[in-house]
Amino acid sequence: MRKNITILVAMGLVILALALALKSESIEAQTPPPAAPAVGPVNPELVGLPSVAPVVQKVKPAVVNIFTMKVVNPRQRNTPQLPRNFRGMPDDFFQDFFDFPAPRSYKERALGSGFIFDPQGYIITNNHVVEGSDEIKVKLADGRELTAEIIGRDPKTDLALIKLTTNGTYPYISLGDSDLLEIGDWLVAIGNPFGLEHTVTTGILSARGRSIGVGPYDDFLQTDASINPGNSGGPLLNLRGEVVGINTIIIAGGTGIGFAIPSKVAIKIIDQLKTTGRVDRGWIGVLIQELTPDMAKSFGLDDTQGSLVGDVVVGSPAEAGGIKHGDIIVAFDGKPIKAWQELTGIVADTPIGKTVDVVVVRDKKRVTLKLTVGKLEDETAGGTGTQSTSEVELGLTLRELTPEMQTRYGLDGRTGLLVEGVVNDSVAAEAGIQPQDIIMEVDRKPVPTLNEYRRIVRQHPKGTPLLLWVKRGNQTIFYSLGLGD
Repeated sequence: MRKNITILVAMGLVILALALALKSESIEAQTPPPAAPAVGPVNPELVGLPSVAPVVQKVKPAVVNIFTMKVVNPRQRNTPQLPRNFRGMPDDFFQDFFDFPAPRSYKERALGSGFIFDPQGYIITNNHVVEGSDEIKVKLADGRELTAEIIGRDPKTDLALIKLTTNGTYPYISLGDSDLLEIGDWLVAIGNPFGLEHTVTTGILSARGRSIGVGPYDDFLQTDASINPGNSGGPLLNLRGEVVGINTIIIAGGTGIGFAIPSKVAIKIIDQLKTTGRVDRGWIGVLIQELTPDMAKSFGLDDTQGSLVGDVVVGSPAEAGGIKHGDIIVAFDGKPIKAWQELTGIVADTPIGKTVDVVVVRDKKRVTLKLTVGKLEDETAGGTGTQSTSEVELGLTLRELTPEMQTRYGLDGRTGLLVEGVVNDSVAAEAGIQPQDIIMEVDRKPVPTLNEYRRIVRQHPKGTPLLLWVKRGNQTIFYSLGLGD
């Protein structure tokens, strides 16, 4: 009896515990969760993106569409050279013999963009938009189509200045200061992509100072504002409606990657084109190249800042000033040279005839030289050797030069070794050495013979790059060959 009572009591306690648990869960379900902790007020500047409508309304009347036309004569196009035995025949020999129909001239049309920056009707665009054109038509935002003429072109920066031939006062856009831009600033591009007039796109400044290998004065702004064929020459604007760049280049297959010429570059060029119709640049007569980490080690340096002089032009200001191949120019006219390609632009912008200080690193020491800047002129306007060997370790087949070969390769009495072959995937091939190169020096020492070449290579410290000074055509270049331990 007592046992049964104990069991009943235990069962009752279990039932009571379950009931209390169910009631507790019900209460929790009805209780709202605690409020999230406050994170402070939202920055009102980040609530929405800025509207570019005021910018567009301000500048649209000065943005123009450019249509060019040139007459193409098929006979003037580059065609494969005829075999030697066909040379001297009249151009129309095959035409007359086979009675082919005479090729006819045709009109080639192109489109681009531009903007008026002067109320007299001066327009900035790209050189490649108007180069070689026989007729230039400009369509204004109000629908008028006017004729324009070329005032001046600068192929090196791909800039051109044209002017409306109809006299009048025109709406214009001011040029801003591209140096004030910061990465992430909003930008607006307006142009004529694929003939879609006055298309507006937006983006940010993605990068600056881009060098993409399209010219000697690469210094581009990179933006993700959509730029397409037909945008060339159009303005890239800040949110104040000032032109900070001239849209120029796109990368085929690239999304959100476009390049523009900074306004700081354009202003210098356009001012000269407007005044004289041409661009005069400073020149000192050096061939420069990048100082790679391996080369820096070869020169005993701890960093890669500066421009490595591959060669010095005979009779140039650089030669007169004492600059030598192998010097590393680290400052020019008081301006430090950090990235090697900066020197080209700095020299070009230096007034012709100015005497400047040039700081070079030579044999691990800083030397200050003086030279007078000259003017850059426009570019217009297998013999048998005495010995041959296969340099297995480097992957080179070299030949000593005869006096006749020295003359043929324009060595002016200097000596070297002709590269007859380069083994695929070899150390030399990876470094960029090519057949017909002339190796002038190894580790800064001349190599008039194969025996001297081998001696220098044998004495080269193991595990360190081998430095070659190479003549290729009219240029001389340093190469660094990485050698194993």
